[in-house]
Amino acid sequence: MPTLRIALAQVNSTVGDIGGNAEAIRRWSREAARAGAHLVAFPEMMLTGYPIEDLVFRNSFVAESRQALHDLAAALVGDGLGELAVVVGYVDADGPAHTSSDAVAGTGRRDASALLHGGEVVATYFKHHLPNYGVFDEDRYFEPGTALTVVRLGEVDVALTVCEDIWQAGGPFTAARRAGAGLVVNINASPYELNKDDVRLPLVQRRAAEAGATVAYVNAVGGQDELVFDGDSMIVSRDGELLARAGQFTEGLLVHDLDLPAADAVPNPEGSTDAVAPRVEQSIPDEMEINRVTVGFSSDISDKSVKGGIAERIADEAEVWAALVLGLRDYVNKSRFRSVILGLSGGIDSAVVAAIAVDALGPDRVFGVSMPSGYSSEHSRDDAAELAKRTGLDYRTEPIQPMVDAFLANMSLSGVTVENLQARVRGVILMALSNQEGHLVLTTGNKSELAVGYSTLYGDSVGGFNPLKDVPKTMVWKLARWRNAQENAPIPENSISKPPSAELRPDQKDSDSLPDYELLDPIIKGYVDHDLGRAELIEAGNDPALVDRVLRMIDLAEYKRRQSAPGTKISGKAFGRDRRLPITNLFREGEKAV
Repeated sequence: MPTLRIALAQVNSTVGDIGGNAEAIRRWSREAARAGAHLVAFPEMMLTGYPIEDLVFRNSFVAESRQALHDLAAALVGDGLGELAVVVGYVDADGPAHTSSDAVAGTGRRDASALLHGGEVVATYFKHHLPNYGVFDEDRYFEPGTALTVVRLGEVDVALTVCEDIWQAGGPFTAARRAGAGLVVNINASPYELNKDDVRLPLVQRRAAEAGATVAYVNAVGGQDELVFDGDSMIVSRDGELLARAGQFTEGLLVHDLDLPAADAVPNPEGSTDAVAPRVEQSIPDEMEINRVTVGFSSDISDKSVKGGIAERIADEAEVWAALVLGLRDYVNKSRFRSVILGLSGGIDSAVVAAIAVDALGPDRVFGVSMPSGYSSEHSRDDAAELAKRTGLDYRTEPIQPMVDAFLANMSLSGVTVENLQARVRGVILMALSNQEGHLVLTTGNKSELAVGYSTLYGDSVGGFNPLKDVPKTMVWKLARWRNAQENAPIPENSISKPPSAELRPDQKDSDSLPDYELLDPIIKGYVDHDLGRAELIEAGNDPALVDRVLRMIDLAEYKRRQSAPGTKISGKAFGRDRRLPITNLFREGEKAV
């Protein structure tokens, strides 16, 4: 059997940085060549970054992507890499966007994969399955491809596919079986959510069985706005055996030697998924054309066999922490912020955000501000100072009581309005320091608080990025304990163990306004993440009165969430682009229409 040494480039791109992404492709291609690879595959839309959203409608952007692809092919030859087969994702077009009055049915923008070799773009493939759920809007942006590209590299037939093609049965993988492909290369920008790595392996195994071929799955790594990509690239044999697997949240090359069947254009036998997945998928006929391209290719291997190895999976808390650190680091660095600033209250949320920021950026780029009021406890001030000491971040104190008193001397305010005033004064201070010194303000509200509206608009919700936006309160505590169990425990134990409080009035506790978080979070998860209704939540064992109370709080807080800062997605459904509800909405669970 012919042997193909493949390299999966699990690397980080930046949306819109086409020149920088091209340089990264060249750099990692050189690494692949040094490893003796015959073929190197890069993630989905590596050349443009992903997702490009409405940039796809700009003719100038699409033209630059297409030109950069050809320039890249020539540059690789100049780098001495003309014999290396390079699979790279980019945006293409064979007509105007379908939003244009000049649109032609069946043409438009394309989420594309190309194979570069010998200074030429020798083959292209257009993504067939376009996701239009969750964070994806690809029906808005792209036209689906209708043909599978199979490239004969020397003695091996390699089929090209893109991301969602592997998440749905039928289409490209069924066509790959019909085409007799020995290897299916699937390039991805698959966003992270907790335990998604547990889903991917059975998925790739099912597609390998469907195609009757080895599958090489390469995924991006890095942050882009609310999304973070975790890598987890892998190679699975036609029989479902995991041959190699890359780590999570790390850049690198996964290099592995594959013994593949010689190309003969005879259909592959469809494998069984019984051993690799609990569900049975019926084979779905495909109507895709097969476009074949032949590339003169030598796959000689002079050195010893290379195995990519199988990286160990990491625990849930470590996985989430890595996602939050990477998401924040890339948001700050790719957006070219110099540093970040946040309010340090001494509570658990600000402590965890500060620890994430220090891990992401280093202490020299993190600025913490203690803003005590007349209601701030001595232990909270001490806890904030202790965290600053442990982490080494820049720390200062800006008392807010004189500013609050100035407002109260000129306005007659009372009750919750005075509580909100304190929060807004703190927001003004943080934004003033941001303007004066050039920091990005981090807000610290967690998913539980955002869900029920337990925040003050233009106060504690102020900021440009929120690392905890998709992290429930109960998980915040878990993350704090996990991080403190690692090296250099950054979070004071008192911040973890004391009852949470906004400290905006005497002896205030979160429990004065909210249910216990252990009761609250499961209802939020059911209602927000899983779209369960009132009856289903009660059937799950939740108290009916509590369900009614929580659902009402969630529904009424939609206008606040619409104004909240972006934050890293870690769950199946995050607030923001993942969950879209009307602000003006009179539908209420359990209430009959009149």
